[in-house]
This record gives sequence, C-alpha cells and structure tokens, in this order.
Amino acid sequence: MAEGAVYDGVSDRDLLARHVEGDPDAFGEIVRRHRDRLWAVALRTLGDREEAADAVQDALVSAYRAAHTFRGQSAVTTWLHRITVNACLDRARKADTRKTSPVDDTERLEHLLEPHESASAPAERNDLHRQLIEALGTLPHEQRAALVLVDMQGYPVAEAARILDVPTGTVKSRCARGRARLLPLLTHLRPGNPDVEKEPAPGRNRVHGTSVPPATGPHHRGPGGTGPSDSTAVKGGGGRA
Repeated sequence: MAEGAVYDGVSDRDLLARHVEGDPDAFGEIVRRHRDRLWAVALRTLGDREEAADAVQDALVSAYRAAHTFRGQSAVTTWLHRITVNACLDRARKADTRKTSPVDDTERLEHLLEPHESASAPAERNDLHRQLIEALGTLPHEQRAALVLVDMQGYPVAEAARILDVPTGTVKSRCARGRARLLPLLTHLRPGNPDVEKEPAPGRNRVHGTSVPPATGPHHRGPGGTGPSDSTAVKGGGGRA
C-alpha cells in the first residue's frame, strides 16, 4: 500500500484530531503532506540547510506537543507554517548574536531557491541564487519572512498575514520596505541590463521591478480561516513573527 494511502480522504483537521485521540500514525501523515513546503520556507528564510532542518524539527516537535490546543480557527497548514516561521525567526535572532555570515557555501546555495533542483544546474543560476540570497540576508528578519512567503512561496498577502499572525497591512508594509531595500542590490540582474549576459528562462526566478522572484512549481494555498489565530499553539513554535 502506498505511503499515506490509509489516510486518503482524511482532512488535515481530522488527522490532527486523531493524533490528539491517540492515533500513532496520524501526525506522521500530516508531516508527510506538509514537510516539503515547511522545508522550503525554512531554507529560504534562514539560508542555511542545517539551521533550516533544525528549525523544521523544532516546529514539528512544537506542533506535535501543542496539537491539543488547535481550535480550527485557521487551516492546519497555516498553523504549521506559522510555527515554522516563528522557529526560523528565533534561530535567526540567535544567529545574529553569534554574528554568523549569510550563506556562503556553494553546495548549499544551489538548492536554496529551488530546493529540489538538480546539482547540475547551470553555473549562472547558481550565481543568481548566491546574489539573491546574499541580498535577502541583508534584510531584517521580519521583512525577509514576509518576502519569502509572498514573493517566493506565492502566498496571498492575507494568508501570509495569518501565518505571521499580523495584520495584512503589516505584511504589505514589510514587503514594500524589503523590496525597496533589495532594489539597489538586484538592479544589475534586471532583464535588459547590459551587465546581464543571459536572461533566465521565463517564469524562473526572474527579477521584475522590485519583487523577489517567485519559486517555481504549483503552490497549494490552504483555506486559511478568518478568525483569531491559535496563539497558544504558536507559542510552542517560537516568538511572534
């Protein structure tokens, strides 16, 4: 039987309820469904594979323990992403105190904006990745998180606001300020610039205006709720985003 087939047709909320009731495999199915997107968000927010892996692990442990506090006021995917982003921001703040530098390892860089891309990606794409991540690394953590969710992961502003547990206006403001700070650093990458020898393929990490290039591939946008956030559970995943 295929992995997760026993839970075909079971919603995320029902899986979480089954986990709370003692089903030993229900939470594992939730992880299987959402781990790739949680990993992508963590990797792009932190820019370091080891830190991202630790942040996702921290978030999933927090979610596992706090599942009984989930009240269904948002989608399970929103709840998981919120905990993951908070875990990332906590790690980023701790890293600041250690004065660690942004990502500088080519082996890690080739996976940052396209986590599943082959290691044989063209050299110019690796160079573009490096410059984009270095530029993102100059932003305050809250602005970086907002841009990762909206411009790179493709979340609507309202959904990003639910994940970050802030008003939509705050997300718009963080994205606008972040884009304004990135523009001088990425101007040389814009199509038509004489310094750019080869333009990336359409729709793949191109820099248009002041936006951070979106990630490729289909984006699932979970049906986030409109009510108050599950703040009790979020505390288990780190500080407020």
